[in-house]
Amino acid sequence: MTTPVTRTARTSWVLLGKGIRVGTVIFTGHSELTIDAKQRLAVPSKYRAQMEQSGEPGSLFCMPWDGHGLMLFPESVFRELADRQGKRMFPVGDGAELQTDMFGLTERLELDSAGRVTIPKFLTELVGLKGDVVVIGARYRLDVKDRAAWMSGLKDRFQRYSRQGETLDVGPMPTPPTRLAN
Repeated sequence: MTTPVTRTARTSWVLLGKGIRVGTVIFTGHSELTIDAKQRLAVPSKYRAQMEQSGEPGSLFCMPWDGHGLMLFPESVFRELADRQGKRMFPVGDGAELQTDMFGLTERLELDSAGRVTIPKFLTELVGLKGDVVVIGARYRLDVKDRAAWMSGLKDRFQRYSRQGETLDVGPMPTPPTRLAN
């Protein structure tokens, strides 16, 4: 049985087993940039083009993550992840605190006409970002990290992910199409 693919006017989605939806935008690569004195960060054109092609609105949700920097989620991806948290009127236990912290520290950022977002100063201070940064494609989100720290650990990350990749179970690789002889 084939799993259906659903497309909406706003974005494209692929339905995977058990109803898990994943946005079709896959961000890859990285770009070296600067957060200017007005707290503006230019979103690289390659990422903006991907968002536009998939019907994403011109906004990103910016979430700080301790030891990780800032994570920028396209609006549809953030909404999908937020919906997975459930919709209880009165969340209980750690769930209530997590929701308050997560949504209270997350800001919706609009892209301006030049493709920049203005990141609130409290977010850059919270994660220790100043000036020179790198924007990294991390599948369904963009990560913003300190440029010097990212570049100095590049070789270690490459070696680590090469080792970790050997343990991933991604299932069988697709069979390449066979070429018919004339």
